[in-house]
Amino acid sequence: MSRLTWVQAPDLLAHELVASADDGKDVADVRRRWEAAGGQPDAPASGVGQEGDDELDRLALELLDELAALPRDPSLAEREPDDLAAIEATWPTPPGRTMVGDDLDDRILGAWSGRAAGCLLGKPVEKIPRHGIREILQSQGRWPLRDWFTAVGLPDDVAARWPWNRRSAPTSLAENIDGMPEDDDLNFAMLALDLHERHGSGFTTQDVADSWLASLPAGRVFTAERIAYRNLLLGESPPRTATRHNPFREWIGAQIRADVHGWAHPGDPAAAARAAWVDARLSHVRNGVYGAMFVAAMCAQAVVSDDVDEVVETGLCVLPPRSRYVEAIRLGVEVGRSGLPTDEALDRLYAAYGHLHWVHVLNNAALVAYALTAGEGDLEAGICTVVTGGWDTDSNGATVGSVCGALAGRRRIAERWVAPLRNRVASSLPGFDGVGLDELADRTLALVPREVPA
Repeated sequence: MSRLTWVQAPDLLAHELVASADDGKDVADVRRRWEAAGGQPDAPASGVGQEGDDELDRLALELLDELAALPRDPSLAEREPDDLAAIEATWPTPPGRTMVGDDLDDRILGAWSGRAAGCLLGKPVEKIPRHGIREILQSQGRWPLRDWFTAVGLPDDVAARWPWNRRSAPTSLAENIDGMPEDDDLNFAMLALDLHERHGSGFTTQDVADSWLASLPAGRVFTAERIAYRNLLLGESPPRTATRHNPFREWIGAQIRADVHGWAHPGDPAAAARAAWVDARLSHVRNGVYGAMFVAAMCAQAVVSDDVDEVVETGLCVLPPRSRYVEAIRLGVEVGRSGLPTDEALDRLYAAYGHLHWVHVLNNAALVAYALTAGEGDLEAGICTVVTGGWDTDSNGATVGSVCGALAGRRRIAERWVAPLRNRVASSLPGFDGVGLDELADRTLALVPREVPA
């Protein structure tokens, strides 16, 4: 019988050794005792790692608690607060509101469409490294990427060396696309839509938790979300759900859940960021939460702006300026403005963040900022650049597609990026399977308060 991934204690400990060291904790003694007992200290690249026995599992749980009790680097804690009031206190000036135009309906539909298209583009190459993606495309004479991935013309040796994502290829290669297949990057957006419809903008983190338990199949969540879900089932309450035995607390999961919080607050990035904080703290802390706040603020601005640089800077306005997350975004923007060829630009990002897990938030945030900046907000340039950059290809494609789709509006997105979606999204969420992107956009528009200045 196969083991449930992302929750096994030995695997969690291997990841926690990395996460705790990143927090400035002294993990040397715990690492020594773990290795002496036969534990593998290196974190698995996927959710499948070391097979444990009862004794090793018990030791791993004990050591997880020991690591949690170790003091964090106080200077890092000062730079990266967790509490919303403390985060807001770091804002030099609260982000201002922007007038909403009369094309908000088209902007929101563009955002939903771009999110789906970018996600779908990245699905078949999820978990394939950057150099593998390039080899696939070059072997087909399709480098640089400018269209959907396809197996047509792929040499057998390259296909054997870099197999497509086995779950996604049947629905996400060009020859197989028939609507938007199910993906957590769309499931979480639809769940957030339902959350706003049920509770309004004043929802609580417990409302988010109840929504997950009522509507989100446990098998459709991964990394930090799977840990938080498990913690809920064990009787934990937020925000402890984000920290108990959760080494993925600063990974990308909350960043992929935030778009609707922005679209529901057009031109009001501060309100969008606050809503994202309420959502994110169920499963994440610090930089993991900042990712959600950054994306929510960008999405709030993207539906009222024509300038991608303004959108990115708006996202930065809701973050602690001395945090590692802001450093990652600043690097991505700097590299995006450098004019370097794509390979050289990506080399700089990998030199800074290539040591991180491919689902961590910092490396992926830098890549998103680079793609948005280098692509100047163009949807095709943005999603193709970010996907060929590797790491979390579908999630990054979704985020970049969301921002660029909002900037363009649906009417200005090329049909070849939306026609294969068939205006249909598959989902295991109750009431959402087969929903149209146009219906999702209409329901999102209905969330916007009538008093928003136009």
